[in-house]
Amino acid sequence: MAKETVVVVGAGGIAGAWFPALAKEKVEVAAVVDLKVSSARSRIKEYGLDCEASSDLKATLKKTRPDFVLDLTVPEAHCSVTSTALKAGCHVIGEKPMASSMAEARRMVRTAERTGKTFMVSQSRRWNPLHDRVRRTIKSGNVGDLTTINCDFYAGAHFGGFRAKMPSPLILDMSIHHFDLARFMSGADPVAVYAHEFNPKGSWYRGDAAASCIFEMSNGVVFTYSGSWCAEGYGNSWNGDWRFIGDRGTLLYEHDNEPRAEAVAGKKSSRPKVRPVKVLESPTKYTEMHGGLREMLAFLRTGKKPQTECHDNIKSLAMVFAVIDSSKKGRRVPIRAM
Repeated sequence: MAKETVVVVGAGGIAGAWFPALAKEKVEVAAVVDLKVSSARSRIKEYGLDCEASSDLKATLKKTRPDFVLDLTVPEAHCSVTSTALKAGCHVIGEKPMASSMAEARRMVRTAERTGKTFMVSQSRRWNPLHDRVRRTIKSGNVGDLTTINCDFYAGAHFGGFRAKMPSPLILDMSIHHFDLARFMSGADPVAVYAHEFNPKGSWYRGDAAASCIFEMSNGVVFTYSGSWCAEGYGNSWNGDWRFIGDRGTLLYEHDNEPRAEAVAGKKSSRPKVRPVKVLESPTKYTEMHGGLREMLAFLRTGKKPQTECHDNIKSLAMVFAVIDSSKKGRRVPIRAM
């Protein structure tokens, strides 16, 4: 089988997580594009690539005609880069978040529709066997019909740099992962949210670095989310600590440990007995960025739609901006993706 070809756009820090996966899958890098050609050349040299460095995306796509484009630019550039690639006849896989605004995200989805090309977003935490085990167990009904989801995320994250100056650093930069995981693991989609963002005393962030959110999800599921990026002591996993409550039992996933579940044994009563129930296994082999890349390659080879194709992923992004909107307005707001 001939190698797939890719043009990588963006040679910054995140590129270091992608080039090893491209090499393992024997994807041919046709070019590396960056506003700083010197950065593109540095990546080419670092990974021993035989390709050109460029700062002109349109010209490079016209010359190389790759099978797909990998967009590793900053969020503010995603709309321009992805739209340019789609219009040039390329499929695209891009880093999260999809865009820096809902207006841009919708424009990207419409461009994918008009061009007939596929645009997927790399939500790297979906390709994690523990997360897939949670998803499969919830879907199996082993704890009954899902009613409630809770996620807690607390970290004392001293990043400095651009995050320290962002207006909503937790929600904009991190919570997209948790919101997408809630959708992935539960199979439920967002309907509305009531949220409050705030900046706790002692915070080293300029913007709101903490939030409490109550999401109404499809099928009557309620998802509560509490998080902070300026919580010193007893930090939990970057993936968050989760509780899924069904009408017959509960599944816990905490500190990246093996998920565990228990459910009512026999008939319900005033003091029902509970027993451990099986948490299903996952066939997930390729994780994080490698998993996302494999999904794009599977699409190119078989036509199978990627799970984070833009029409789906925009629902996770909509949760982010709905939280910010709800906090500003001080009321419940509906969540609309398109």
